[in-house]
Amino acid sequence: MTIQSSFEQLGLSAELLRAVSAQGYTKPTPVQEQAIPMILSGRDVLAGAQTGTGKTAGFTLPMLHLMQQKHMERKHHPIRALVLTPTRELAAQVGESVATYGQHLPLRSTVIFGGVGSNPQIQKLRRGIDILIATPGRLLDLANQGEVDLSQVEFFVLDEADRMLDMGFIHDIRRVLKLLPKQRQNLLFSATFSDEIKKLASGFLTSPSYVEVARNQTSHQVTQVVHPVSKAKKRALLSQLICDGDWKQVLVFTKTKHGANRLTKQLESDGIGAAAIHGNKSQTARTKALAGFKDGSVRVLVATDIAARGLDIDQLPHVVNYELPNVPEDYVHRIGRTGRAGNTGEAMSLVSSDENKLLRAIERLIKKDIPQVAVEGFEPDPEDIKIAADEMKAQLQRRQANSSRRRGCSPSAKRGGQKHNHSGRHRNKSARNS
Repeated sequence: MTIQSSFEQLGLSAELLRAVSAQGYTKPTPVQEQAIPMILSGRDVLAGAQTGTGKTAGFTLPMLHLMQQKHMERKHHPIRALVLTPTRELAAQVGESVATYGQHLPLRSTVIFGGVGSNPQIQKLRRGIDILIATPGRLLDLANQGEVDLSQVEFFVLDEADRMLDMGFIHDIRRVLKLLPKQRQNLLFSATFSDEIKKLASGFLTSPSYVEVARNQTSHQVTQVVHPVSKAKKRALLSQLICDGDWKQVLVFTKTKHGANRLTKQLESDGIGAAAIHGNKSQTARTKALAGFKDGSVRVLVATDIAARGLDIDQLPHVVNYELPNVPEDYVHRIGRTGRAGNTGEAMSLVSSDENKLLRAIERLIKKDIPQVAVEGFEPDPEDIKIAADEMKAQLQRRQANSSRRRGCSPSAKRGGQKHNHSGRHRNKSARNS
């Protein structure tokens, strides 16, 4: 099926089809096939779709189509669509998509976010725009200054809603909603459908249609492998993999900002060009690091999970989990940065013995075992394995003890009734505190 016939069946305009075709896409992704007709029908939509599924085009294309249908030549362009995102990088990515797909339409768009001067953003707003892509903080700042008028918004998109909540934006979201007109079309996209997401959705979506595509599933285009390794040897193993494999572009994930900075310096000392991207970096530094990574002057980009939301790098070949995430779903988001748009990719995880519990949680989530391949000279130390096994055993014993106490059947209770049960709890507490 050609792109013209498949996208034409979804009802998109000739101008949008022309823009999509220029990007070289051959057919809609599953989330696009499901979401686009629902959005074109005017319904509110609650969509579960993870990174790499084409969700940005899934809401951008139909939104542009509807705005084009209702477009009237006006002296001043009021803001008719608002897309709210959690991070600067994601805002920039959505802004690029709107500009790319809307290049043949008479619609204006701009992106606003913090970390950079607000004056250029204010000037664009004053000239008039149809579509605004924003992060919550800067949007509310400019709204409070009277520089943003959301009273004529017809489309509201909340993108990466789960990450929004993780980053503590719930109160900002509610403040933004109060600035919007009651009559509008609402679209919420989230990688997870937690109780918090459902509660948030119920607060502003009206009889929504549901889309759920490939949540918590990894792409078959991505080859996954685990390299068991001693924690002390992780950095050396990463450098060897990069150099021996002659990797030109690799995205590496750490848990913390400090860890990202430290690893970047270590890689630089190994003669490997690297840059870090995380929340403590200025927007100028983040933009420079990402630009260098895309143009090849930076070989390794070291990122934290929050900063990596919105990173859209064409044909990224390698993703490395230097440290496994505490939240299994974040593993899916991480490796979804490769194997995009029909390309293949590799996702490697450097797993020390103390991370085995996290690895098992990830495998339960994605419903498959990840192959483990030991690299000669970097195998986990036997002592590390023993320490990890002892810690796992201790955790299991603690869980069993806690479960027994919740059921009111601690060992003391079994031995001597209520009196011993009471004193037994105090003895256990003292033992834990000692």
